[in-house]
Amino acid sequence: MKILVNRKVKLLFLQILSCMLVFFLFSAAFIVLRPDGAALCILICFPGMGIGTLAVCYGYFKEQNRIMEDAVIQIREYISGDRDRRIECNDEGELYRLFHEVNSLAAILNARAENEERTKKFLKNTISDISHQLKTPLAALNIYNGIIQTEAESNDLLTIKEFSALSDQELDRIETLVQNLLKIAKFDAGAIIIEKRPENISGMMEDVKKHFAFRAAQEGKEIVLKGSKTLSFLCDRSWLVEAVNNIVKNALDHMGNGNHVRIEWGRSAFVVWIIIKDNGSGIRPEDLNHIFKRFYRSRYSKDSQGIGLGLPLAKSVVEAHGGTIQADSQPGDGTAFIMNFLIPTKL
Repeated sequence: MKILVNRKVKLLFLQILSCMLVFFLFSAAFIVLRPDGAALCILICFPGMGIGTLAVCYGYFKEQNRIMEDAVIQIREYISGDRDRRIECNDEGELYRLFHEVNSLAAILNARAENEERTKKFLKNTISDISHQLKTPLAALNIYNGIIQTEAESNDLLTIKEFSALSDQELDRIETLVQNLLKIAKFDAGAIIIEKRPENISGMMEDVKKHFAFRAAQEGKEIVLKGSKTLSFLCDRSWLVEAVNNIVKNALDHMGNGNHVRIEWGRSAFVVWIIIKDNGSGIRPEDLNHIFKRFYRSRYSKDSQGIGLGLPLAKSVVEAHGGTIQADSQPGDGTAFIMNFLIPTKL
């Protein structure tokens, strides 16, 4: 019986049985020795046995009441804000199982509270980052619009055209910032659904090359593709292409005329890999561990337009596919981004 698992319940039953046994033996001995007083013996023994049983039960329930009062105090202290309060449950039985479940519930609530605190901190930092990042383009837009308004009065169409183009650039920058932030926020919230289908990697990389073909030609740079024409794997085509686009854009932003970006892909026994390597300026060792952080910009970076969200977004996409991404670089010797995706196996 589960009720007898608790040692205090066992002790209660033993005490009651002992009380009954003592009075039974006493009455039996009295009847044997004094048969003529049997009725008096029974009259005395039964009330005595009842009183003894009540005394034992009173002691047990008094102890149980003390345990429950202590549990209530611990719960009230927890509700009042002391998150370390717990009910003592160092025994067995149904009551202590209940206490254990209450302690587990408190631990779960603590974990959720900590998670909410982290979320609040993340939102606070994100809002702060957004505000900081928007200040520069908005300030530039205010200046450009002021110049346009001034020049409009003097009909200087060339200046108006120049600063209108600059305004368009800043607006594009703001749009890119907002769009990337929304995408990353959706990944953080688990609101992005990755729809995996068998996709040809060569075709996806061709799309990437076409996307940057005009810019590469204008800047005297080259995008080289190398890999199997038939290799496919399960992925969300649009998201994976966007991740590779972000890495290629980052490479083009940090290399000079005549340099190239090389995209290679292949398969080993359990992994499909994609490597994007450039022969640009490379990344300094002190920056390498921070490049996937949001809004991170090296103090050595010459890119004044970057917002530091392309690589973090690429990382989120790769990890949403169950993959990993890492960077390998030496200053002056280019950078390689290696993406690995496990191939699902049938057991």
